Amino acid sequence: MNQRHTHQKISSQMFLTALQALLHREEKAKVIQTLLFVAGLNTLLQTWFGTRLPAMIGGSYTFVAPTISIILSGRWSDPDPTSRFKKIMRASQGALIVASTIQIVLGFSGLWRNVARFLSPLSAVPLVALAGFGLYEFGFPGVAKCIEIGLPQLILLVLFSQYLAHLIRPGKNIFDRFAVIFTVVIVWIYAHLLTVGGAYNGKPPKTQTSCRTDRSGLINAAPWIRVPYPFQWGAPSFDAGEAFAMMMAAFVSLIESTGGFIAVSRYASATPLPPSILSRGIGWQGIAILLSGLFGTANGSSVSM
Repeated sequence: MNQRHTHQKISSQMFLTALQALLHREEKAKVIQTLLFVAGLNTLLQTWFGTRLPAMIGGSYTFVAPTISIILSGRWSDPDPTSRFKKIMRASQGALIVASTIQIVLGFSGLWRNVARFLSPLSAVPLVALAGFGLYEFGFPGVAKCIEIGLPQLILLVLFSQYLAHLIRPGKNIFDRFAVIFTVVIVWIYAHLLTVGGAYNGKPPKTQTSCRTDRSGLINAAPWIRVPYPFQWGAPSFDAGEAFAMMMAAFVSLIESTGGFIAVSRYASATPLPPSILSRGIGWQGIAILLSGLFGTANGSSVSM
């Protein structure tokens, strides 16, 4: 389950990579701030009004493909990169707003509870596993680009989540639940020490881009305090083809989130979710996608554990 914590990072990283030619450091920082802010807001809404399970609502990589198709469409001819970037963001906003109606209607109308009655923890295993396995094709090429950092991170993640959680009984829940956070902090410090120590001086540009910690400039570019707001990129634009593609991604997210809710209830030792509660959670998941569109994250939401 720890692998699902990477949804937010992978989704934002793929999106920012596709927009690399259009974005300045300040704009990258704004996009990441918006993603994290909306993820926290959606998590609060889900835990207060939805299923009320300890599940994080974050970005989903299932929405990355339709977003990239919007980016690569040939209808952006504005010579100014900043203006073109805002037009792309407004187009993704409109597509997400339309796509959110699927989960809102199926969830709040109670139609999805008719499907949820046929779901069990056993049937949810493929849903959760395949959602996690789909991330490997995006994550492992990055590990190979900087093996001296990627390999220790994998080893530490397995050590924290699979061994220390069982060897150190008083800290079982701590190591089991926060293995990813511990791993990222330790490896980031290790990578920063390599950077300031000159380990990558004179290395090829690709190696420095993948391994050094001072290349993105996001921390320096990010303002100390900034609160994202709806329609910060402008009024959303709507296109039927883009909206349809995003709706298909929303349906995939619907299946993924259903399995995620079932897995969270089991992981948290809660009672099995009644179909009505699961349907209500899906409805609020649709609200999460709607908020993602209103704030302009260019990425929809799903359940992360």
